Amino acid sequence: MPAQAVSQALWRPGADRIQQARITGFARRHAGIDLAEHPADAYRRLHAWSVGERGAFWAAVWDAAGLVGQRGDRTTTQPDDAMPGTRFFPDACLNFAENLLAPGAADDIAIIAAAEDGTQHSLSRDALRAEVDRIAGWLAAQGVTAGDRVAAVLPNVPETVIAALAAAKLGAVWSSCSPDFGVAGILDRFTQIEPKVLIGVGGYRYGGKLFDVRDKLAEVRAALPGVQAAALVPGAIDDGMEGWSAWADCGGAATDFAQLPFDHPLYILFSSGTTGRPKCIVHGAGGTLLQHAKEHRLHCDIRPGDRVCYFTTCGWMMWNWLVSALQAGASLVLYDGNPAWPSRTALFDLVDAVGLSFLGVSAGLINALRQAGDSPASTHRLDTLRSVASTGSPLSHEAFAYVYSDIKADVHLASISGGTDIVSCFVVGNPTLPVYAGQIQCAGLGMAVDVWAEDGTPARVGDKGELVCTAPFPSMPVGFWNDPDGERYRGAYFEHFDKVWHHGDFAEKTPEGGIIIHGRSDATLNPGGVRIGTAEIYRVVERVDGVADAAVVGVQADDDVQVVLLVVAPDGLDEALEQTLRRRIRAEASPRHVPAHIVAIPAVPKTRTGKIPELALKAWLEGRAVKNRNALVDADVLDTPPPPLA
Repeated sequence: MPAQAVSQALWRPGADRIQQARITGFARRHAGIDLAEHPADAYRRLHAWSVGERGAFWAAVWDAAGLVGQRGDRTTTQPDDAMPGTRFFPDACLNFAENLLAPGAADDIAIIAAAEDGTQHSLSRDALRAEVDRIAGWLAAQGVTAGDRVAAVLPNVPETVIAALAAAKLGAVWSSCSPDFGVAGILDRFTQIEPKVLIGVGGYRYGGKLFDVRDKLAEVRAALPGVQAAALVPGAIDDGMEGWSAWADCGGAATDFAQLPFDHPLYILFSSGTTGRPKCIVHGAGGTLLQHAKEHRLHCDIRPGDRVCYFTTCGWMMWNWLVSALQAGASLVLYDGNPAWPSRTALFDLVDAVGLSFLGVSAGLINALRQAGDSPASTHRLDTLRSVASTGSPLSHEAFAYVYSDIKADVHLASISGGTDIVSCFVVGNPTLPVYAGQIQCAGLGMAVDVWAEDGTPARVGDKGELVCTAPFPSMPVGFWNDPDGERYRGAYFEHFDKVWHHGDFAEKTPEGGIIIHGRSDATLNPGGVRIGTAEIYRVVERVDGVADAAVVGVQADDDVQVVLLVVAPDGLDEALEQTLRRRIRAEASPRHVPAHIVAIPAVPKTRTGKIPELALKAWLEGRAVKNRNALVDADVLDTPPPPLA
């Protein structure tokens, strides 16, 4: 294999930033490694220690984060390399909510709620604690105890955080989805977990429009016979509903923080549900807390007093991730509404308005800003912004460059990737390392991440393969709901490679020690037996004038896979645009990437977190039924007959 060229860094942290980063102090104190000297080599040694001495590393994270609880003597069960099977801190007792509510003085700001119309209000740490106590008392009065499920259909508002922490205080299991889900989409999720309490909102605003969801809520509750009580939080529509308690009236006697085992269920998250009924993924309190503490403090360099916002709905795991930033001593900034209304730069207005230090967005939003020619660097101060994070889909080389040219030249851009399956990240940012275009900076500490060929051997640098994790980590799911023998859980992650976590991402390692994600493995194209990541085609297409959006799908035909490019072309898809697309893809990717068919569609269906459901589109093109269309925006495209691919 030819030698790999080293890329030119888009950003390098200065000496002061490296010295001030929380990860630097952690490395010196716990591993005796100085990240300020030769940071790349030092991080490799730190990562090797964190994986090779898993027990010592995660115990150090516990101590550095100042977690509240009894850690116990054992850091892992023996043997500590079983996947699945290894348990972390098997003797520990803690409470997730207590750990998030403990940091900070009484009058420190815990939450800033920001609506798309520019209105804001804040909640102090003391007020948050009082509200959590009040709602926990009400839940207890409804008979909620440890292990019961509390489900919510709510927007990204303070009441959602309050209710989730109140449930966690009692040891109940929290699960939520966004109010823009259809009834079928909500019930596909909640009927599986049989909640005892349902919390909802009567209406919400998005893009300046009012949406009344009271009839939807009533239908959902009627289909959940196990619901013993329901509450309505204030929203865009404050009229009450018969049989639903008003949020202001919910209260009860004070309760203690339930001290529970490390693996006690905390959250149930759901797979996207675009290819079948959503999987109910159960995450434990201790693993979620410990993993998020590591990512927030060490990889994202979130510090006490920082103001942190990640644009998300309450049906995406990034909401759960965001909430945990309370443990790092930060203030949560909850944005409720359309991130591109009333202007595409609404989130950058928010940066200046509240002094955000950390902003998380989807790769799709960055690309939309770039394609529209917006330049927040020219229109906003952004002086408080230290970090921008991106996830949801691979971030292109051009998008990386755009962030540094048109958003902020000295910002730490952290492309991150993991998912609902682990409620966290496998590959992440690092404030002490350079940023290279198109690359995620590094594997997360404590995560034995590698890229493997199909024969189960590590892929060489520059070769594409399967993203794997070869050793246990605390935020592995506790299991799947209603999977008592663990068969579905093992089948989802551990059958592709025996006893090794197979994540389903098509990836490659870089000479700089980073990772490039090329798309989902199950959506990888395979024309002529050559595997191609969809991200390689998206990178070219998104830079072609006349294409507003696109999706790439591999369709089985004549014992081979044909690449089909679906495009949204506002001015029409004519022969000239087709030829431009084919020529650019051939020149900038390869002849094998050139689609066999280019088809115009009115919109690209996407999940509510902006991901392209390539498998659902494949089913549509092949004339098969698309399951769980309620999980998609613009799903009406799938009601039309698929285009002929002769």
